[in-house]
Amino acid sequence: MVHPINEPPLNPVPPVVMALCIVIVGVEAVFSLGSYGVIGGPAAVGWRLDALERFAFFAPVLDWMLQTGRYPASELVRFFSYPFVHGSFIHAAFAGVMLLAMGKMVAEALGAVRLLAIFFASSLTGALAYGLLATSQAPLIGAFPPVYGLIGGFTYLLWLRLGMLGESQMRAFGLIGMLLGIQLLFGLLFGGSQDWIADIAGFVTGFALSVVMVPGGWGRLLGKLRR
Repeated sequence: MVHPINEPPLNPVPPVVMALCIVIVGVEAVFSLGSYGVIGGPAAVGWRLDALERFAFFAPVLDWMLQTGRYPASELVRFFSYPFVHGSFIHAAFAGVMLLAMGKMVAEALGAVRLLAIFFASSLTGALAYGLLATSQAPLIGAFPPVYGLIGGFTYLLWLRLGMLGESQMRAFGLIGMLLGIQLLFGLLFGGSQDWIADIAGFVTGFALSVVMVPGGWGRLLGKLRR
């Protein structure tokens, strides 16, 4: 038996999840410190705006690429860079906390490579869905679409576990239902953005990829649907 004094005070987080979180929080720390004049001098005040212009995802950029058939690397990078640019410290902090929570569980179950695949695939599909469906001209920023992808992965893992325990598998969708309900409430009260389009696309991508990645996952899902 392990003596309590030898147990770590915090549950260890997989390195890949910690690395993603450090990048997100680190970038935000630089912007925040720069905006308060702690680092970078007077020019640092514009760092966040410059990053938004260069790395945020804009729907008109996707329209331009589809219309012209041109896909320069400087624009394609936006599909994967926008999760690392946030509008404020609070925005980045919430994304980082959810990334640590969801990423830990997904990484421990599926491994680092599969977690990265879900993260960046959800980033891509979230941007595509936002660019094709959203009517807003506001840029898409923040890590929530890929975090929702991890929520999708977690949901499928929980769905499998509840099935093995003989419990109601609909309970697995409780978390995503609660989060979308909160987004709807905030939208009604404060006039929310259309980022939810990217979030839902990220969730669906994470869930679908997990079905393929979990050994026997596709067969279990088909078997469940045939009953």
